[in-house]
Parts: sequence; C-alpha cells; structure tokens
Amino acid sequence: MKRKRTFLTKLRVNGAYYIIAALLLLVGVPLYQLFVLLPQGYADALASAAKGSFSTYLLWIGQHPGQFLGYRALLVISFAVLLSLPFTLFRIIVAQEILGQEEEGMGEETKEIESTETQTPDGMPEYAWRGKGFAVLAAWSGLLSIILYTLGTLASAVYLAVVSSTFSGHTPNTSTASNFSTIAGALSIISNTIGGGLLALSCLFFGAIIARRGLKLWPAVWVAFGYTALAVAALLSGSAVAVASAPTEGQAALTTPAILLFALWVLWFAIMLVRLKPEVQ
Repeated sequence: MKRKRTFLTKLRVNGAYYIIAALLLLVGVPLYQLFVLLPQGYADALASAAKGSFSTYLLWIGQHPGQFLGYRALLVISFAVLLSLPFTLFRIIVAQEILGQEEEGMGEETKEIESTETQTPDGMPEYAWRGKGFAVLAAWSGLLSIILYTLGTLASAVYLAVVSSTFSGHTPNTSTASNFSTIAGALSIISNTIGGGLLALSCLFFGAIIARRGLKLWPAVWVAFGYTALAVAALLSGSAVAVASAPTEGQAALTTPAILLFALWVLWFAIMLVRLKPEVQ
C-alpha cells in the first residue's frame, strides 16, 4: 500500500513538472517570440536564412546573442523537463493492463505472478513489461526522441552563437555557406527529423495501444487522449519529413503546429496525472 501511495505521489509530481513544460511551449515560447524576437527583426533574419542567405541570419544572432540564446534555452528546458514522460505513460499503461486482466477474471493468476516477482520501488512488478512490446518501443523511442531534440537544439544554439560571434558582414557569403549549411542542416536533422520522427513513432504507438482497448479498459477521457496522440504523430511525422527535405531552413510549416499540438497533449496528460486519486478499497 505504501508503495502504491509513493507511485501515485510520484505521478502527481511528474504531472506538475509536465504542466510547467507544456505551458512553456504553449505560452512562454510564443510570447517570447512575439515580444522579444519579432520586434528585433528575427522574422526577417529567418526568412533570409530560408532563402539561403545566411549572412543576415548570422549577423542578427551576433547582434542579439542574449535574445537568441534565451529563446533556445526555453526550448531546451521545456523538453528536458519531459524526459521522464514516456516511461511515466508506459507505467500507467502497464498498471491499467494489469487492472484489466484482474477485472476480466484473471486476477488470481495475476496475483500469483506478482507475488513471485520482485516489486520495483514504484510498486510495479519487475517484469511488468513482458508481452507489451509496442509499449516498450513507444517508451524508448519517446525517451530517445526527447534526448535527441534537446541535445540537437542545444548544440545548434551553441554552434550558431560561436559562428555568429566571429562573423562579420565583410565575410563572403560563399565561404559562410560552404560549412555552415552542412553543419546547421545536420543539427536540424538530428533534432527535428530524427528526434521529431521518433517522437511521432512514440505518440503513434501510445495512441494505438490506448485506442485498441478503447472503452473496454480506459475511461472516455483517456480514449480521447489516445486518439489525440495519433493526430500528434501525424503532424510530427509530416514536420520531420518536411525538415529532412530542406534542413537548412531549420523548421517546416508543420513544425510549429506539431509542437503546439504536442504541448497541448502533454498538458492534457499532466492534468490527468495531478488529478489522480487513490483507488478506493
């Protein structure tokens, strides 16, 4: 019982962190762009970079390093806070599957298995992942995606800041483009294509697992949450493919809507976590 309460408390604490991360993505980042970056001409610099003119973009970063790094820091912090989310959702799915087995008349067999298995600190059976390959794949791909996006965004910010600090308007555009486009494009692919693609895969599997059992196992709000994950996966995958086709642009038309919908999905999940109540005996 104590372990179950500890598990519930941990879920609620994680939910509070996820709310912070979601609000940063939904409110903090857009407001920062609106009131800090756009008045300084950031949109024009991005437009120039998208057309292959990196000089204007690098000059802008060199003239506004604090504003640029602050923007990237918000993105890095937001995703770093979500590192535990994939396995938090995985544990909830496992717990719900075990509960469903008990309600379907296999409770005695399940209890015997749990009694012979070592319990983890969060109260879950040590081998609870057995027979749940797609859930395991969703959890690991989600974790890897967040790591890649966070590290890719951080590396890109550092690289752009270093290059822009030594760049001047007298530097020929051809010499700038030779190495810059390759390195910047590679970092964009790591974060937005590989990271975004893995995150899409994670959302797809999580959503499919919940939707497959539907109302037979999950409350209606969780079923809707599962179907929303499928929509998030569709947008994220479209963004990943679009960025791969034009990596030097950094983002695609679908990237911002995909991130915003993902943030809404995270906020939904977080609110459900903080509202979890102990099971009535």
